[in-house]
Amino acid sequence: MSAVRLLWVPVLLCLTHAWLCHGACVEVDSDTEAVMGDGFKLGCISCKMRGEVPASATVDWWFRAKGESDFTHIYSYADMEGYVMDDRFVDRLAWNGSKKTEDVQDGSIYILNVTFNDTGTYRCFFDRTLVFPNYEFRTNATKFIILTVVGNATRGMASILSEIMMYVSIIGLQLWLVVEMVYCYRKIAAAGEEALRESEAEYLAITSESKDNCAGVAVAE
Repeated sequence: MSAVRLLWVPVLLCLTHAWLCHGACVEVDSDTEAVMGDGFKLGCISCKMRGEVPASATVDWWFRAKGESDFTHIYSYADMEGYVMDDRFVDRLAWNGSKKTEDVQDGSIYILNVTFNDTGTYRCFFDRTLVFPNYEFRTNATKFIILTVVGNATRGMASILSEIMMYVSIIGLQLWLVVEMVYCYRKIAAAGEEALRESEAEYLAITSESKDNCAGVAVAE
């Protein structure tokens, strides 16, 4: 038995290692619709392919306003410090990504007090260096976000369908519970009736047997 347990140890370690390396970071697309005057998170996540390898990364954000042809450098994050590079975003951009680490995998930023002028295409650029025992390997990743600014919050079709499905599920669950309750009630009632019939039959049998015994005693006398 101890030998079998020892054989399972490396398997469990591998599974734990895989969970820690691959389950801790998930790449999710950013939202693309902001509301005028509100805050908005520009999401940008780039997971390492080798989670166990130490690394460092810098993140740069670029912006191309609607109708323009060129991108402008608006934000830079390096050595755990963020820098606003464009006057249009001074005091309106804040780091919203990985905290207290140079091994950045979440490079999201947050726009304060969104305006219609923020409509356009944003480019997020990761520059990562993986540090192996004998060498370093440099890699990069780029993501694009097309942002639309609206006056009032609108609900997408996916959100509406999701809410409809939620209510349908709730109603379906309630109907199922009602059916189960009726079924259980009928089953319990049927069992009770059967028990009553059995008790009545047993009582009649005992009564009949008692009468027969009494009759036999009277004849004997």
